[in-house]
Amino acid sequence: MTALFGIDVGTTATKGLAIEPDGTVLATEEAEYPLSTPRPGWSEQDPEDWWRATETVIAKLTKAAGHPAGIGLSGQMHGLVALDAMDRPLRPAILWNDQRTQAECEEIEATVGLQRLIALTGNRALTGFTAPKLLWLRHHEPDTYGRIARIALPKDYVRLRLTGEHATDASDASGTVLLDVAQRRWSEEVLDALKVERTWLPRVLESPDVSGATT
Repeated sequence: MTALFGIDVGTTATKGLAIEPDGTVLATEEAEYPLSTPRPGWSEQDPEDWWRATETVIAKLTKAAGHPAGIGLSGQMHGLVALDAMDRPLRPAILWNDQRTQAECEEIEATVGLQRLIALTGNRALTGFTAPKLLWLRHHEPDTYGRIARIALPKDYVRLRLTGEHATDASDASGTVLLDVAQRRWSEEVLDALKVERTWLPRVLESPDVSGATT
């Protein structure tokens, strides 16, 4: 087991790469999935499509290069995966390119204060980011919102399925507008202001950290 696998959970497909530790490429694979636009400006995907595609890609890479010594994950950012107490998706994921949350962006900036939000998170609230999507669910799908036990970003849903661990990296977390970027941890001030439960959020790691194991 010397090969290393890289898995990218993209917007149109999951792509995989198997390499030797010296960077020699052993194999590449790809599995596509659909994008749903139920209304103009909306963009959604089924998280199970990401997982099925990842299973397919890993199986093909393993056949070509053997069982991996490690798997690294990357992927589309900012998407909201709302999970129930059994870690099951409650609805399709709302993606980075979804534009339904302009009112929620304005609400976040008014509630936290624009300059304070930028000071803490490094960003103003934009429709692509995760926190506005969470508030949109609160306003428009309260039954779904009331069942949320955890939330995940797209590649981290795949991480969850691979390892059973709720984790993300600071880079991906910075696109939620919930991260204190200087402290590299969730901002209690922003969470309190927006009334977002801390227990919903994954632990924040650095990109090279090992988050879990699989068999």
